[in-house]
Amino acid sequence: MRQNTTTPQMSGTTIRILVTLSILHGLNDAMQSAVTATYPLLKDDLALSFGQIGLITLTYQIAASVFQPFVGLFYDRHPSPWSLPAGSCFTLAGFLSLAFATSLPWVMVSVFMVGIGSSTLHPEASRLTSIASGGRRGLAQSLFQVGGNLGGAIGPLLVAFLAAPYGRRYVSFFAVLSFIAILTALPVGRWYRRRLQLSGQEQGEMKVRTESPLPLNKVIFSISILLLLIFSKYVYMASLSSYYTFYLIEKFHVTVQASQIFLFVFLGATALGTLIGGPIGDRVGRKYVIWASILGAAPFTLLMPHVNLFWTVIMSFFIGLIISSAFPAILLYAQELLPYKLGLVSGLFFGFAFGIAGIASAVLGQMADLHGIETVYQVCACMPLLGIITWLLPDLNKR
Repeated sequence: MRQNTTTPQMSGTTIRILVTLSILHGLNDAMQSAVTATYPLLKDDLALSFGQIGLITLTYQIAASVFQPFVGLFYDRHPSPWSLPAGSCFTLAGFLSLAFATSLPWVMVSVFMVGIGSSTLHPEASRLTSIASGGRRGLAQSLFQVGGNLGGAIGPLLVAFLAAPYGRRYVSFFAVLSFIAILTALPVGRWYRRRLQLSGQEQGEMKVRTESPLPLNKVIFSISILLLLIFSKYVYMASLSSYYTFYLIEKFHVTVQASQIFLFVFLGATALGTLIGGPIGDRVGRKYVIWASILGAAPFTLLMPHVNLFWTVIMSFFIGLIISSAFPAILLYAQELLPYKLGLVSGLFFGFAFGIAGIASAVLGQMADLHGIETVYQVCACMPLLGIITWLLPDLNKR
């Protein structure tokens, strides 16, 4: 059965809401990425060990990853137009506290509050993106994801220019970004309140339940396949986002500045791939985008450890372009499986992706210490081959 070629139209209000949600995602991810960028400042100021830095990371990951499905489930059952401003309030309080923390427990409480802000933003904003999409859910989700990609890249730069030269107290600058996020979220809250009032959902649970296109056992099986695909994608992405510069310096003896430029090429490709992946999924179907984006990256990942610097940069561009288009398609496929649990699904997949990326970075770092950085890329090159299991997913376009 051919995909419906009729293109739904977005209203001006819808476009403004989607752009606002993308900006909120960018602000949030800029602040979240700034947490890890402050580690050197914290280590020097408080004389922390690497083990204590690991405890801070664990605390942050629990708040920012593990809590996301629970936050999503809560707001599925109790929709609130003010969930996004509330989440940004936690982030604001967390950064103000982090700037003046004088002990390890104080730092851990601070990053926990920042993590709660992330756990609120991702499932809720992703759910509202689907509601506001006007039927073009792939395009809407890609726009939302690009905001996060750009914000995640900007956060460490803000720390480098605004906090690192002047001291940890200037981390409080990110509280200003949190306040801007609160103000930015208020129009979204008013829009969502009108939607709830029109649908009679201001109080309590959703009254109209949209049924899943598959029986429950097939839904569970399909969700499991999607989580395995997320695992393969984010293990490989962790190898590039965390260790690509070290790989280039060690293997090709490039300067630190050059390695950062080459990393920017990869990050730019991921932003472009994220932007185009959703709209293509709207037209040809999510399953085919997932198949092409993960398994399609395998030839490039397998070749990259065996080519010279020029081709390594070229390969990294195509890897970023191809593999980054997977997440919007995977998330939307999962939301179509459980259309009455958009928040839960969004929280589950965002939380799982962040958790896998964090764990993979730690494990790959240990592997690099023991066996060398080149071994990391030779092993991780095989991860996209797991994309073959996409064949097991039902084709929802035929239903």
